[in-house]
Formats: sequence, C-alpha cells, structure tokens
Amino acid sequence: MAHILLHGRFTSSASLRRTLKKLLARVGRTRIIENEYKNPRWYESFHIYCAHSASNVIFTVKDDNPIGATLIGRAYVPVQELLGGEEVDKWVEILDNDKNPIAGDSKIHVKLRYFDVTTDRNWSVGIKSHKFPGVPYTFFSQRQGCRVSLYQDAHVPDKFVPKIPLAGGTYYEPHRCWEDVFDAITNAKHMIYITGWSVYTEISLDFSWFTEKDGLMGTHDEETEHYFQNTDVHCVLCPRNPDDGGSFVQDLQISTMFTHHQKIVVVDSELPTGGSQKRRIVSFVGGIDLCDGRYDTAFHSLFRTLDTAHHDDFHQPNFEEVEKQGGKDLLVQLRELDDIIISPSPVMFPDDHETWNVQLFRSIDGGAAFGFPETPEDAARAGLVSGKDNIIDRSIQDAYIYAIRRAKNFIYIENQYFLGSCFAWSADGIKPEDIGALHLIPKELSLKIVSKIEAGERFTVYVVVPMWPEGFPESGSVQAILDWQKRTMEMMYKDVVQALKAKGIEEDPRNYLTFFCLGNREVKKQGEYEPSEKPEPDTDYFRAQQARRFMIYVHAKMMIVDDEYIIIGSANINQRSMDGARDSEIAMGAYQPHHLAARQPARGQIHGFRMSLWYEHLGMLDDSILHPESEECIRKVNQIADKYWDLYSSETLEHDLPGHLLRYPVGVASEGEITELPGFEFFPDTKARILGTKSDYMPPILTT
Repeated sequence: MAHILLHGRFTSSASLRRTLKKLLARVGRTRIIENEYKNPRWYESFHIYCAHSASNVIFTVKDDNPIGATLIGRAYVPVQELLGGEEVDKWVEILDNDKNPIAGDSKIHVKLRYFDVTTDRNWSVGIKSHKFPGVPYTFFSQRQGCRVSLYQDAHVPDKFVPKIPLAGGTYYEPHRCWEDVFDAITNAKHMIYITGWSVYTEISLDFSWFTEKDGLMGTHDEETEHYFQNTDVHCVLCPRNPDDGGSFVQDLQISTMFTHHQKIVVVDSELPTGGSQKRRIVSFVGGIDLCDGRYDTAFHSLFRTLDTAHHDDFHQPNFEEVEKQGGKDLLVQLRELDDIIISPSPVMFPDDHETWNVQLFRSIDGGAAFGFPETPEDAARAGLVSGKDNIIDRSIQDAYIYAIRRAKNFIYIENQYFLGSCFAWSADGIKPEDIGALHLIPKELSLKIVSKIEAGERFTVYVVVPMWPEGFPESGSVQAILDWQKRTMEMMYKDVVQALKAKGIEEDPRNYLTFFCLGNREVKKQGEYEPSEKPEPDTDYFRAQQARRFMIYVHAKMMIVDDEYIIIGSANINQRSMDGARDSEIAMGAYQPHHLAARQPARGQIHGFRMSLWYEHLGMLDDSILHPESEECIRKVNQIADKYWDLYSSETLEHDLPGHLLRYPVGVASEGEITELPGFEFFPDTKARILGTKSDYMPPILTT
C-alpha cells in the first residue's frame, strides 16, 4: 500500500494519451522490495507538492535489475476522483502498455488525498504571526532567538548606501562579508569547518589584506590540498558519491556528473556575554565560495581595479577554459568538543526587535549525509523522501514552494540559473517528459501570479539571472541551458497571458513577471592602468574590451518574499540543485517575527537589504520601490532596465553606465512566446544566441 497526500493544484486534462506521452512527470518513488515476489508490501507515505496538468495519477511498477528496470505495468487513478478532496482508498488494476490487465489479475492498494492549495488557510497570508512554525515536513525544525547578518556583496564601501529608514526610527547598515568571515576565522580557537564547490588559498579575505590551484571542474582543489599538506588543516577532496540505491548506470552518472555544491563556513566563537571558556557556533551560509572571482564591491568595476583589488584575483572563465580532475574518498573525524561548544540555544531575547527565526534546508541524500532514518516510515515522519533504497532531503525545493504559496504581494529572486517545470513546457522539438527538470518552482511562480490575476489582486515577480551561465557563451552546454531557460520563461508567460485574457485585461505581462540581468560599462579614463597581456584580435574577449562592457555575473541564490521572508543558500533554480539526489546543497529560510507584513509593509532588515541591493542595481532609489507589488514600481523598474540595456548595447559610450540592472534581452509575444528583441539575436560582442540552441547530442541530465 502507498499512502499519498497531494498538496497543490491539479488542472484536469481531457486527453489521457496526451497526458501520458507529453505531460508525464514522476513525483515520487518507493524503495525496492526484495524477496517478496508474490505480494510485495511497501507501506510508504508521501507528501507531494503538485502543480501539474494531468488526467491520472499513475503508479508504475517495475522489476529491478543491475542495469535499469523492467516495466511490469501501470495503475491509474483518475484525477477527477481526487479533486473533491475526499480520501480515495482502493485497489487499482495494474495494466500493460495497451491498457489490458497483466497476468494474474494483479492490483495495487493505494490511499490518496488531494488538498487544493487555494483553499489552504495559509495560502497568500504571508508569515502572519510570530507563531509561524516554519516550513512543515522538513528534517530540520525552525529555531528561534537567532542573530542574522545579510550580505549583498563581498564588500560594501563606507557611505555607499543612502539612508534607508527601518521600523523603530533606525536606518539600514550593510554588512561586509569578506571582513566578517576573516574576523570569524581569525578569532576561532578550536575549529574552522569550510565546505565549498571551490576553496582557493590565494585569495585575500581582508582587503585592507587572509590567505586561503586547479582540480575537479577547475576548482583549485588539488592546489588547495597541496597548500595544506603537513599542517593541522585537513583538506578533503570529496566527490559526490551516490547512495547504493541506484543502478550501476545511475551511480556512474551521480559520481561523474554531480558535485558537493554547499558553501558554508563554520567556526567556534565566544559567547555574547564573554568571560567564559565555553564557545558557541557561528555559521556563514550562502552562494559565495572562498575562491578567486568571488570578491567584488557594489561598484562592480570592469577595468579600474585591475591594478588594485583584482590585481591577483582576475577570473574570466567565459573566454578561457581550464580542465583538470582529481579526487579522494576520505572523511575526517572532528575533534570531540562537547565540553567546549555549547548546545544550540537562543542568542537573542524574544522581545528584542532584531531577533530572527531561522530554519535550515538541504538538498542531499543518504549517500552524502549522516543521521538519516533507515526505513521509509521513519523517513516520512522526518520530512524526508524515500527512493530506490536511498533517503532524500529536498527541503530547499519545498521551502521555495511553501514561501511562494504563502506570498501576498511580491517575490524577488536572484539566481545563477533559472530553469525547470519541464512537464509544462511546449513540445517544440523535444519530449518534455524526457528532460527531467521536474522541480516545481517556475510553475509555482506563474500559478501564483495567475491566482492573483483571477482574484483581481496585484502580484509581481522579479527575477535576476546572468546574461548567460558561466562558460563560453557559444558552447553547446551554455546554449542548451539558455534553451531550457527560454522554454521555462515561455511556459510562465503563457500562463500569465492566458490569465490576463480570461479576465479581459490588456496589459504587458512584464508588469507581472519580469526578468533582468546585470552588466557594467565604463568609459576609459586618462592614465588608467592597462594590463600587459591583450586578448587575441577578433575574439569575444577583444570585442568586449573594445566596447568597455561585460556582464556582472549573478552567482547569488536568493529569494525575498514580501520583504518579510528570505531564502538564501547555495542552491540554483535548476534540477541539479533542487532534486536532492544530484548536487548537494544547503540553504536557510529566515524572518524577523517583529517585522512582518501583517497590517503594514514589513520594514525590518530584509526590507533594508532589498532596498540597498536595488540601489546598487538601479543607481537610485524612488518612493515607488518601497512597494514592489505596485504597478508604478514594476513599470519604473522595467523602464530603467530597458534604458540601461539600450546604453549597454549601444555602439557608442559617453558616460559610465548609471546602474547595473538590464532588461533580459528577450521579447514576449502576444501569446506569451519568447522572441528575439529586434536586432539582438546574439549577446553583444559574441556570436552566442540569446535564446539558446537545442542540443541534439548532450544529455539533458548534464544541463538541467
């Protein structure tokens, strides 16, 4: 028996065949049952978020073998039976590919219940109360009484940010990431624990001046290991080992294609009161690696810091590629510190208006994490998902979904990638069911906007991504990712356009959903430092230098909801990061219980952080920006971004670019199709198609 709770939105589809062939999305998977050939019993429970168009919930039964699996048959439960919200408890026939019962009159016993998210009392109400318990069905519970610092760049210069009023008559003060990490490491006495996709010993954390070369995926792992040889620093090169649950082919895929992508620094620190030998834990969690190419300031200079801050930290992976590989299977036992490190406990009083509630989320499986329950029953109770004999934590995706569903007014996203919900893509030269980018985040966003349009309420979504993913923009992998991104955008805009037309509203869908990238352009100053090495003529690199422009690479992985809730961590919005069984990731969700958008707009640290970040991107602040959900705000931001794109892409340059936020250079047609902007088939200074190119040879698992 399988017990399943479906939580979300189903749209019933009229065509069974179409549902099976074009809209098939796997939303759950049981463990393998061994040595029960006649009457296997799973007894597994699932809590599944859904946002699908479907005619049936399909149970596929397979026979396992070392290379893959052999289909036994499928059982079908019509979606129409579930939409009423009553529990369906029944035996369902198992059918072959021709919909005929398989031999032996085989059946499977299932229990299902569907909850329409729009009838949930938590739908579109925000955090609402300081009693909000956090995201449900997750491995880690929410903690209260925390202290949180938010960082918008590695370094923010003095007096860069204008006065941003907060509640209580205070003003927002930005924090300095590199300096705080340096101080935390310097003051640690017993332990420093760093994980990263890349950690490089040659970078400096103190730019007033800490020293932290190439290996697996160009991440300097072998050089960093060599740097720390014969010291008390244990440097572990840790490949992404699969659990034992997959087939031989799946295990090979995981170990060679996926990585540990988490980025954390954990140190011991003195207690707030001081005067004690006891220590507490301080952690940095986010999207920034301690490696070259990550230090930057809010100015994002292209040329003017080449002889100062970036003299020994120039990283340009979009024009030159380095490949090496290496790795060791090794674990380090941490020293026993039970007598020194205190147990996790609040560091701020409940009535302190600067206190935070924080919850930890991960994408990881039992092959890479300790402490997971061994049985599916215990896993379900702990908020984990069972698979083929492996336990998976995909709470980062769940946290995004839950926050989107609770959102009232607006969502602001910055992420290195933006692709997914392939089950809803148009079958234009592809089979969506073969792509595997099944996570729900893009679809949840578009359905959120649709629900607000249907209710006659304003809601806006802002998304900031890089112009193109890291790498050669003309390369097959980058072009394939851009193609997936275009299909994702198109799916979302089609939802929005359809909802507007259904309400008889004639309006630009970019007033509800809008995409941006970041860039900079600088005029050449007299006496400016010029590197001795020059790029080859007639190359992308040469043309970019001549035009004095380049994108600002978005490496953040962050979402702000209603200025009251923030998710920040290492996870990209793609299947690699959200799957749980691919790249390992870590993130946190946090809010200030005294600064909620219950009766008036939230004006706590998250609001100040967003306003400071928008000032950096826009080069100005405006009263409309206080209310991102408003039509006035989104029109203003779109207008500025359109203007900055025109300045960035123009043939001539008279002044520095006044801000960095650029319209993402695509058009939106009348039915929501993504088109080229007139005159912009390629990114400036390149021959790379902005809309990407479908790859006929590269497996989707590599690029999604």
